[in-house]
Amino acid sequence: MTDKNAAAPVESMSFEDALRELEGIVETLEQGRGSLDDAIAAYERGAALKKHCQKKLEEARLKVEKIKLDESGQPSGTTEFDA
Repeated sequence: MTDKNAAAPVESMSFEDALRELEGIVETLEQGRGSLDDAIAAYERGAALKKHCQKKLEEARLKVEKIKLDESGQPSGTTEFDA
């Protein structure tokens, strides 16, 4: 993994960066490059990235659900969102 984010803490990554790194890990694992130890480490990092992406998607889904609509169905504001 030579990605610039490979050493970045997963929790601080944006969804897009985490997904990009996860895609790179999947590609590397599918091609069978590297040692077994590297593959295990990549798999573990990939699992953490997947969990992080799922969390970010769920947060986004909840935010969208919190958008208030007026009587005509137009957005009229938001309600508070607690993660």
